[in-house]
Amino acid sequence: MRGIAYGGDYNPEQWPEETRREDLRLMREAGVNLVNVGIFGWVLMEPAPGAYEFGWLDEIVDRLHASGVQVGLGTPTAAPPAWFSRLYPSSLPVTREGHRIGVGGRESACPSSPEYREATAGLAAALAEHYAGHPALALWHVHNEYGAPLGECYCDNSVEAFRRWLRRTYQDLPALNDAWGTTFWGQRYTAWEEIDAPRANHTVVNPAQRLDFMRFTSDEHLDCFRLQRDILRRLTPSVPVTTNFMTTNCKSMDYWAWAREVDVVSNDHYLTAERPDNHIDLAMSADLARSLAGGPWMLMEHSTGAVSWQPRNIAKRPGEMRRNSLAHVARGSDSVLYFQWRASRFGAEKFHSAMVPQAGADSGVWRDVVGLGVDLARLGGVRGGRVRAEVAIAWDWQSWWALELEWRPSVDLAYRERVDAYYQALWRSHVTVDFVHPAADLSGYRLVVAPSLYLLTEAGAKNLRRYVEAGGHLFVSYFSGIVDEHDAVHAGPYPGALRDVLGLSVEEFHPLRENETVPLTPGRDLAGRVWSERVRPAGARVLWRFAAGPDAGHPAFTRHDLGAGAAWYLATGVADPRPALAEALDAAGVERPRDLPETLEVVRRAGHLFLINHADEPVTVPGVTGSGVLDGAEYAGAATVPAGGVTVIRERRPDRGPRRSRPEPGPRAG
Repeated sequence: MRGIAYGGDYNPEQWPEETRREDLRLMREAGVNLVNVGIFGWVLMEPAPGAYEFGWLDEIVDRLHASGVQVGLGTPTAAPPAWFSRLYPSSLPVTREGHRIGVGGRESACPSSPEYREATAGLAAALAEHYAGHPALALWHVHNEYGAPLGECYCDNSVEAFRRWLRRTYQDLPALNDAWGTTFWGQRYTAWEEIDAPRANHTVVNPAQRLDFMRFTSDEHLDCFRLQRDILRRLTPSVPVTTNFMTTNCKSMDYWAWAREVDVVSNDHYLTAERPDNHIDLAMSADLARSLAGGPWMLMEHSTGAVSWQPRNIAKRPGEMRRNSLAHVARGSDSVLYFQWRASRFGAEKFHSAMVPQAGADSGVWRDVVGLGVDLARLGGVRGGRVRAEVAIAWDWQSWWALELEWRPSVDLAYRERVDAYYQALWRSHVTVDFVHPAADLSGYRLVVAPSLYLLTEAGAKNLRRYVEAGGHLFVSYFSGIVDEHDAVHAGPYPGALRDVLGLSVEEFHPLRENETVPLTPGRDLAGRVWSERVRPAGARVLWRFAAGPDAGHPAFTRHDLGAGAAWYLATGVADPRPALAEALDAAGVERPRDLPETLEVVRRAGHLFLINHADEPVTVPGVTGSGVLDGAEYAGAATVPAGGVTVIRERRPDRGPRRSRPEPGPRAG
């Protein structure tokens, strides 16, 4: 691709010839240069077992090529045909409660089904052989959104595959029994055949078993991806292969492991319409996608307006689609793609917005689509450019899995709640962040924030300590460093894995009642919520204390100087962590604007300053010098961003901040 890729999912099989011809004309008008086709077309490509038919698709791909539009070709394995489910009923997934799902949705095949794997491999090979060398083929789009809606499956095929996975992981039963702590509740296994999937029970199932089943589930889906990817690479070695992630919203896939397996990281993101600050969640999703990629990535799906599956599917306000799209570009995306090109007249997503809405080309949405195409053509200079960050947030899917299993000290302990709180605080402070695995190289960051590392391996803990000793600054939130990769409590007082680097121990947890708060001193008008605990300093300096509650008078916020760096610990939840984070940001020397409204998004990419105004009033930004990319204006000292508008300036000054290499995932658990 040259410049920013622009387009979306294209489903011409839903439309008559007249509409398809109009599509090509409208794509040229909007500046569309990439569409994804065939993503749900399995039954059309293979109407009967082994009988492949691509003639209908040939005509579409050839026409797109003649119109200057490149193609991301989907392997449509997320939608098995009805004939497949009829022939292989054992391929239909089974829920944890033991119910086998029916047909008529999507992702209706178990990833461990041998018949499913054989059929998907055959289809991928047939597609690759047929389209190898086609000049329109720019990208392979494998499957669609692994893990949504199908995560875990509890069918007999899955149980057998789980046992094989356990044999590879543990080698022998004594090692498995030790890792799972099966002496508790008399659960020791004496034969592999005794091990079942952790099905629904009248009480809590062994959490170590649940955790391993989650790892197994992510790996099984990843094996299905690899199966197709390897076939596509063999037959079309010059065509990159990807599958669309859902970074912050897919709990069931460990994307640190997945990111190593794709040629380009691609991501889907949809606003939570009723959330007033949903643009911050968008930024978080984009930053996580960029961090997984270690650089530029692809926005594979988002929406021009309302979606179709939320309780209230609220349309985007004027200018919101433009702001959303350019925010993704600012944060590293080399594409702006939508679901979908033309709104469907039938099916489950007929009320989902599209580039061509039900109202057609005589609509505000279409005019916005055409205008955005002009903007993206002007922004081609940022393609391939990097976003640099001085601050990172530690993110680990396996800690997310473990934290939210049953029988934790409080039902209010939620992984995303803590991570979101700290990300929002940094976003509102105009601090751009990367996300990192706790065992990754952290040396390029001034500050690393660990909001929710309940599960932390010894390797991860040692890595964090080395980072601090070498001059890094670490900020940790409560209930972190508690258990190892098997959900076993680290030896010694809490927080075992982080006790030394934080310079303290925790004698006892004191979760708070629903809606209960406890005041903090000194007089910062702050209150803790969700959590309180009895902290005992062992080298750490006390900055704040609990003023009341079960730990009145005891430390609530501490700093521990270690080697050339320092580690902070906040032993409670606060609605706004900015006052605490400011201590660490200042000590780490992180520069950020101090006089801009928190509704202004400020991001730098490849010498371009993106200013995105999410407020209803204009904002003047001082200290800006350069050329306007979208408006052609010259800026010499200040720039005024219109209400709800976006200003992009090619700055006449060098970028600042450490360079970042591709993040390496942590060691395999187990």
